Formats: sequence, structure tokens, C-alpha cells
Amino acid sequence: MTSVKEFRVEAEPTADELGRGRFVFTDQYSVFDWGEMPDLIPEKGASLCTMGAYNFERLDEEGIPTHYVGVSDPDSEATDPVPLGDCDAPPTEMAIELTQVPDLPYLGDDEYDYDAYHDAAGENYLIPLEIVFRNTVPVGSSLRSRGSPEEYGLDADAWPDEVVDLPEPVVEFSTKYEEQDRYLSRDEADRIAGAADLGALEDVALAVNDLLNREAERRGFVHEDGKIECLYHDGEIRVADVVGTFDENRFSYDCQEVSKEVVRQYYKRTDPEWVEAVSAAKSRAREGGVADWRGLCERSPDPLPDDVLQAVSDLYAAGTNAYTGTEWFDAPDVGAAVDRVRDL
Repeated sequence: MTSVKEFRVEAEPTADELGRGRFVFTDQYSVFDWGEMPDLIPEKGASLCTMGAYNFERLDEEGIPTHYVGVSDPDSEATDPVPLGDCDAPPTEMAIELTQVPDLPYLGDDEYDYDAYHDAAGENYLIPLEIVFRNTVPVGSSLRSRGSPEEYGLDADAWPDEVVDLPEPVVEFSTKYEEQDRYLSRDEADRIAGAADLGALEDVALAVNDLLNREAERRGFVHEDGKIECLYHDGEIRVADVVGTFDENRFSYDCQEVSKEVVRQYYKRTDPEWVEAVSAAKSRAREGGVADWRGLCERSPDPLPDDVLQAVSDLYAAGTNAYTGTEWFDAPDVGAAVDRVRDL
């Protein structure tokens, strides 16, 4: 189980063949890489499953390979996956094809044995990278510390104290299975990708980003940034995990974030001691060559108040209704839901 969804295996993958399984989306949430937080956001799981399925089906229409098979109809006793449009209620289970995910041995001193990972994986594996795409650069973005505005095609000597729209999307690569995510040079990302071609991964990411930009724009959203994960099987790259949801990506509506960034910012304002303790624990783990930084954290997060949970729940549900163009949830209008979280 991940911090937000359960993972069920129905047929194990082999060295040559993909398996079959399901994601079961829960109402749990995670911020700052903490994992399972102390409470639940109602209808969040159904929102993410619905939005993810909608995007996978749009990718399929554009010929972009994915591991998506369908969703389970919550109103049917049948177990076979169906298209999202066959459901009368928002689903919480998604059928997917599975690939191999070998262990990634930790060698100490922030080193991991990717050679062992690929020796075990062969040519049917989950690529151990997150491929990040950015359309904007908000204040506080780590991108600002990794390059100057000129390096990203901007006519400025210094980063301004405001959100910057990039002239072209930027693609970056970061680790997936290391205890603390880190951004990679292209050479290092190429080595970690194994048999998968890095240029092809970048092309897939840009194609996904382009589709999400178009879908967001026609529904009144701005797609700011996001990521994908991919599998490699029989020489083909397929989009895996879940795509284009309010957890994987950052969207805004009427200049307000519509993503779990709302929860991140709320914790920064109301529980800064925990946020600072997380940062300090990660630093100590890096300095000490320790993989599990959570064991070094001296504080735990406070639960969210009931009114905040309801406001965030309405944001996920109303956002999903608006983005998909279908009233899946009994939720406020997206404009009202957005206005409610502005001052949390």
C-alpha cells in the first residue's frame, strides 16, 4: 500500500509478460513525503480515481501507450473493468497492467545499487524515475536554485518575486525509490533509466503535458506542473501509475491552487514546527547516510480541523466535476469551492 492507494495483484508479471492488478484509491493523503497523515479527506479517493481514469482515456485516444485497463463500476457486481463512461457513480478502483519492480539495494552514503535493480528487472520493469514537467515557475520553486532565468529561455537577470510562465515546458528527472527524492543530471538519469531511452521518456512527458494543458484550459484551469512514471516492456515505454490528478499535478483555477498544495500551505501556516522538524530530519538523514528520515523526526503532524477537511474535500470533488465535465459528486460549484479555500 502507498500512502494514498492500495495495490492489489491479480496476476504477477514475469520477465517477459505484464501482469494485472488494481489500484484501490483511499481518502488518505500525504504531504512533505510524510506518508499516511492522521485523518482522511472524504471523497478524495473517488476524485483521484475518476480524474485519473478520465486522463488515461484521453491519452489512449491520442495513441499514447499506458498501463490503464479500466475502472470497476461501483454500482455493478461484475468484476471486469469498464470505461469510465459506463459508470453512474465515481469509481474508486482502477484496473492496470503490472510490470516488475525489483528491490533497489541501499549501499549507504546516499548511494543505491541501480545495477542490481536492472539486473533483476531485465526488459520488463518500472523505470525508477519520476519525469517532471513544468509550465510555470512559482515563487519558492526548487527550479530557481538549479538555474538562472536565461537558462530556461527567459529575458531576465534574476528570478522575479512572482509566478513566471515558461516560454516552453521544462522536463526534469528525479529519483523514484530513494528515501529522499533528488533531481538528476541527464547523464545520471540516463543510467538510472536502464534500457529505456531518455529522449523517448522526455517525448512522452511532453505529450502528456500537452494533453493536460489542453484539457485544463478548456475547463477553465491552468495546468502548472506535474509528473509521470513509466514502465518499459518489450521495447515500449508506457505511462504508468496515475496521471493528471490534483495529487500528481498542480492546477489552479481563478489564480487559486486546486491541488494538495492547499494542504501543504495550510500546514506551513498552522503547524510550522512540524514542517521544520521534517526538514531538519531530512537534513540529518542526509548527513548521517540514513535512509529512513522519518525515524529522526521529532514531531508528528496535527490532524486537520473538520471545516478544513470539508473544504478540501469539496475542492477535490468540485474540481473533478469541472475538469471532467461531468457531475460525479454532490459538490459546490468549482468557483465556490475555490473561494472557500482561499483563506484557509
